[in-house]
Amino acid sequence: MRQACLLCLLFIGCSSNFPGERTVEDDFGRTVVLPPTIERITTLAPSVTELAFAAGAGSKIVGVTTFDDYPPAVDSLPKYGMLPTDFEAIVALDPELVLASEQVNSPKEADIFSSMGIPVYFVAVNALPDVPRAIRDLGDLLGTSEAATRRAIELEDSLAQLAVLTAGLFERPRTLFLIDDVTLYAFGQGSYIHDMIDLAGGHSITRTLTTRAPVLTDEFVLNSRPEVIVGSFGPRYDVTKLVLHHPTWDIVPAVVSDQVYGLHPDYYLRPGPRLVSGAWALARILHPDVVINP
Repeated sequence: MRQACLLCLLFIGCSSNFPGERTVEDDFGRTVVLPPTIERITTLAPSVTELAFAAGAGSKIVGVTTFDDYPPAVDSLPKYGMLPTDFEAIVALDPELVLASEQVNSPKEADIFSSMGIPVYFVAVNALPDVPRAIRDLGDLLGTSEAATRRAIELEDSLAQLAVLTAGLFERPRTLFLIDDVTLYAFGQGSYIHDMIDLAGGHSITRTLTTRAPVLTDEFVLNSRPEVIVGSFGPRYDVTKLVLHHPTWDIVPAVVSDQVYGLHPDYYLRPGPRLVSGAWALARILHPDVVINP
């Protein structure tokens, strides 16, 4: 039925009515009309997939994007294109709900699915506390509240344990987080990355930049004088590449003291439950004598 809707989308649109439907508001502030129960979900971003699994709804997911690779259970699921979105493949899976990421997906995609009678719910993780909050919200949404609450509490407890270890630290190194080592993509104001750095016992030098996703200049880095540079370059990153790409950085304190580290990108670029593990890993880099075991 939904495949037929796809054919008429550009002409007349389609809609579905559900007995006992309910109305909720997603993290984009959109009003979403849902069926009373949901058993078939597709996701539009890996971070949302991980949040749904953390909420105890993994068994309800019937398809994920080709970028999804965690948790291992996604390997057995049908996959479809994410950039661009393969609407036809998703509709063929007959989902009752599509979960989208506010950071990745566009409201225009939601309009297309809505025209076919498929509701779309956007999830946003802009701050570290949004992770357990989003898990609870998804649990309420998908009828898995007990499992979601249990996982959310585990993550909050872990964050609280780390906060205790780093709360009394006097020295908080000036920290620069980079997404790329050539073009200096970084995180600006209002990002969960700054929460992670703060919790790990550092001070993020880009937290006051008003652009959400700034591209830094060599001059900015030289003037900011970061004491630690971390990037989502992968744990086997050859740190000598950074100075090859940016020769003037040979006087940057982090480079002089050999405090440049490559990190696993999924623990920092996917705003989901693994951000908590990423915060612990970052804390062990910034304060190895204080933070030993998670």
